[in-house]
Amino acid sequence: MNVTNESIQAHLATITEPRLTDILTLITIYEKITKKQPKMWGSIIGFGSLHYVYKTGHSGDMPMLGLASRKQAITLYLSNDMSKFKLLEKLGKYSVGKGCLYIKRLSDVNMDILQQLIGESFNDVLTYDYVTIND
Repeated sequence: MNVTNESIQAHLATITEPRLTDILTLITIYEKITKKQPKMWGSIIGFGSLHYVYKTGHSGDMPMLGLASRKQAITLYLSNDMSKFKLLEKLGKYSVGKGCLYIKRLSDVNMDILQQLIGESFNDVLTYDYVTIND
């Protein structure tokens, strides 16, 4: 995965309300926690950059954290294993994939818990032993 030339503003112009307000809120939270400016990684709004190399030799680049507006939900790319976060028990209405959190709208979740979860996820990424942080 690579950073694309699409601007954040051009991408945001494709998102309609009320989803746009939620995405803008999340961008602000991610910037505050990561201290990184958002960049487009395909259709993902990514924060920071890392290079990973698995034991198998497979490698690539990806954002440290990211989010995307998908048809069914807002997707938050937070971890390689969402099951390790106990804060999920207090979050509210959501679903998870292996490394993703899916939220239909921010009003469905406890925002304080969500911010803590994003912070814990960012700190978790910094501990991965198979990545190099690029910025």
